[in-house]
Amino acid sequence: MINIKKLHHSAYRCQNTLDTKKFYVDFLGLEFTKAFIINTTKSKRETKVLHSFYTLQDGSSIAFFEDPNTFFDFKDQHDFDLHIAFEVSNKNLKMYIKKAKILCIETRGISDHGFIKSVYFRDPNGYVIELTVPTRQYPVQNKGELSKVLEEWKNLKIKKVY
Repeated sequence: MINIKKLHHSAYRCQNTLDTKKFYVDFLGLEFTKAFIINTTKSKRETKVLHSFYTLQDGSSIAFFEDPNTFFDFKDQHDFDLHIAFEVSNKNLKMYIKKAKILCIETRGISDHGFIKSVYFRDPNGYVIELTVPTRQYPVQNKGELSKVLEEWKNLKIKKVY
């Protein structure tokens, strides 16, 4: 039995909260629902960090920490390394593509993955944002099928490069 009810929020670093807010509120249409300054950590370390939250239709949030005093390697993320996927309707997917082109936001897709269609955007922090539309239901894999895929992968993958 799964005891975790849902995703509350997922948090990432951002370079500039105002630019981040512009992307997530003005472009994606999320609701800016919470922000607070952290002056002292729970371990009593002094800091100056802004924590901001942007809420989705289901009540979950994506959140960001702006911490200009601590180094973070902001870079354009590769899709396989890090991307954040949100589900939208087909009508809204097309609307976001048009809107992104007008706003000169980096856009890739539509990619058909068989079970979803996806479009990819890059937020101001370098994160890949994927908007998906489910295209059909795939049967749930049973534990035996899942184990078979993992065993096959174990035999196919190359040695670690890290």
